[in-house]
Amino acid sequence: MVSTILSFNLHLHPHHQSHLFSNPKTNYLLKKSAIFTTNLTRKFSLLPKKCYPDPSMISSSSSSNQSQLISQFGDVEPDPTLINDDLKPTPPAHRTLSGLDMASLWVGLVVGVPSYYLAGSLVDLGMAWWQGIATVVAANVILLFPLVLTGHPGTKYGISFPVLARSSFGIRGAHIPTLLRALVGCGWYGIESWIGGEAILLLLPESVKASSLALPVNWLGTSPLAFSCFIVFWLLQLGTFWNGIEGIQQIEKYAAPVLSLLTLSLLMWSYVRAGGFGHMLSLSSKLSSSEFWALFFPSLTANISFWATLALNIPDFTRYAKSQHDQIIGQAGLPLFMGAFTFVGLAVTSSTTVIFGEVISSPIQLLGRIGGIWTKILAILGISLAIITTNVAANVVAPANALVNLSPSVFTFRRGALLTALLGIAFQPWRLLQSSESFVYTWLVGYSAFLGPIAGVILVDYYLIKGAELSVGDLYTMSPKGAYYYFGGFNVAAIGALVVGVLPVVPGFLNKLGMLRSVPQPFVLIYNNAWFISFFLAAFVYWLLIKLTAASFSHISVYNCHTK
Repeated sequence: MVSTILSFNLHLHPHHQSHLFSNPKTNYLLKKSAIFTTNLTRKFSLLPKKCYPDPSMISSSSSSNQSQLISQFGDVEPDPTLINDDLKPTPPAHRTLSGLDMASLWVGLVVGVPSYYLAGSLVDLGMAWWQGIATVVAANVILLFPLVLTGHPGTKYGISFPVLARSSFGIRGAHIPTLLRALVGCGWYGIESWIGGEAILLLLPESVKASSLALPVNWLGTSPLAFSCFIVFWLLQLGTFWNGIEGIQQIEKYAAPVLSLLTLSLLMWSYVRAGGFGHMLSLSSKLSSSEFWALFFPSLTANISFWATLALNIPDFTRYAKSQHDQIIGQAGLPLFMGAFTFVGLAVTSSTTVIFGEVISSPIQLLGRIGGIWTKILAILGISLAIITTNVAANVVAPANALVNLSPSVFTFRRGALLTALLGIAFQPWRLLQSSESFVYTWLVGYSAFLGPIAGVILVDYYLIKGAELSVGDLYTMSPKGAYYYFGGFNVAAIGALVVGVLPVVPGFLNKLGMLRSVPQPFVLIYNNAWFISFFLAAFVYWLLIKLTAASFSHISVYNCHTK
């Protein structure tokens, strides 16, 4: 059947149309024009093809696999190189996450050691206590918008982030944003695992911690003892994601109340022992007005970057949500959760000055000093649970799915998760956590330059270009006639916009790494606001490219149909 209907600005009445096609000469010319136009469209495929939802997608799912395939893909036969059990759309029967379940997921993600550090690191840099917490909350309010917007197609179509990326970057081009997201996930997996290793180190006898194994080795960047504890915790986590995404969902669901109780207990302990939060409330700003604003915007960017990773691959979770209402309500609590937990981190850290006579910013070290051996063991188990719930959900799912998307015949979710864990070691997380500045302004701000433009392109493409309508069948086909094949499987406009969004941030990033001694001040400002600038720049460039391309082909309208 014909896959494209060409309209040469001739708004033909149906009766006139049938008369026109009855003329053999006219019919021959139209066929020749169709061949020419199809080849022209493939060559200059910045134009996205307008797609409408497959009517069969709204039909109820059948018990047989064949009926489910027809319901999901219509007449399109999925290409085996683009699909396996982890990539196919989630059937309605498996979309079981309620708003409460989504909220529990976020509680499990938020309650962790890196979140504990956030507001405290800003206070270390000179902010008042309330300014640090307000910065964290403001960042998460802003981030809530891309989270909910990107989560929409996941819930509507039951598709994961790699499959969604095919619609904007192309069937093959989707590997670019998914692998960039995967690399960030691998880095975070290493960071969380390193923190877990510190918890294990705390339980070791003092004689071991005082041995020569505890001395740093220059080429390694840390001590053999600390590295060994890191590897032990790394190994312990492997079993948590062995049951796939369903197992991760169960961990998050049941861990949330336990982590909430432990967090509240820690807060009450510090309040009682310190005689209130007077010391925290006395932490005033050390910055002038100009110095505060110079610190605020890069800090806001860093805090947005903290969950900008999830703002991209949130469809990996919302694909299991019961409805749009559930995914929105479940995520709406993120600013509150982050504000509350960073308040706990700051309050407890400031109270250590009163309790112990010194600032103990690391929760790992603090838990080692608050009681006897059983208290210490219970505390370490709690913090290990917090690390694992954050790590497996935020830092395993996206890289594993990206690798599955790269080669469905080679990678399963388990294999992808295992490779993610291995790459986490290569990132040498102990170097990223050497100081608040390296953690916040090099790691967090640096990777936001890549995530911002990806989010900008995907959101503009889904909402402004495609009108929130996708052809699910075409997301799984390598046919050149597919809506998302573009030019050889790559959407040149999306890739170009991504590059344009990243480039202005590069000089400031190289300067922060010490590879460039100095750069003009505008590049420093761009780097300090990397996520915002790269997001909006890439979004505008992509929209402009599409509109310009559409204008250059205004004499041709190409519509993709679901019948091939």
